Amino acid sequence: MITRYALFEGEIAAGRTQDFRDAILTEVLPTWKAFPGALAVRVTFAEERDEGAPAYPLILAIDYPDLAAVEAALASPARAVSRAATQGVLARFFTGRIHHHVTTAHSYAV
Repeated sequence: MITRYALFEGEIAAGRTQDFRDAILTEVLPTWKAFPGALAVRVTFAEERDEGAPAYPLILAIDYPDLAAVEAALASPARAVSRAATQGVLARFFTGRIHHHVTTAHSYAV
């Protein structure tokens, strides 16, 4: 399985954390769920971090069956819709940058 992460590195406007979270879940999450080939979408909001660690108030993970599915999703019209929705929310609440990482998952029972 392939997971594409979007790490939102930066800061939420003071006093607007819940507004940011609500907007992500109502305005943007539906567009992420619309990516063709996506198997699962996980939205994680930061609660704590180590002293001195960079701030990642949001980490998005979308699972795909393979790299071809990631490429198809990124080439789809859903990506433009997603970008517009994301930028609309970020413009209101977020200062920072987004970077993406594509990983291969390996799970081991404990």
